[in-house]
Amino acid sequence: MEYLIRDFRESDLKKLIELCSRHAAHEKAVYNAEGKEILLRNALLSAKPSLYCWIVMVGDEVAGYVTYTFDFSTWDAGHFLHLDCLYLEKQFRGLGIGSGIITKLIDVARSKNCINLQWQTPVFNESAIRFYVRSGGIGTDKKRFVLWIE
Repeated sequence: MEYLIRDFRESDLKKLIELCSRHAAHEKAVYNAEGKEILLRNALLSAKPSLYCWIVMVGDEVAGYVTYTFDFSTWDAGHFLHLDCLYLEKQFRGLGIGSGIITKLIDVARSKNCINLQWQTPVFNESAIRFYVRSGGIGTDKKRFVLWIE
């Protein structure tokens, strides 16, 4: 399957928000799109972005998206690439695109001297877990908590 992993463009904002909504539904999470266009524009398109994004294309069709950040690990005393989101529309899963994404993320992490690549997925997302294990990922058992600041 031929596909293209390209950098995010401002013209992708509305589609990214749609994909985020579908991604949240896939992960049985709540997503509120209100105000996200401005917030994502600022995070992705500022002079010093806090978020990086790729759009996955198959022909003229948007197949999915990937977002990542760079963070610091106190325990490892080094920077790591945090894969925030990886979402492919259902019809594009299992075709090797995910492997291409992981390879590209590893290349970016190496170029930025990161010590590792980290990510998470819900425990019920068994197909993603199998994919990540096949990709060389090592699962760690932790429970993620969120405390909303209002």
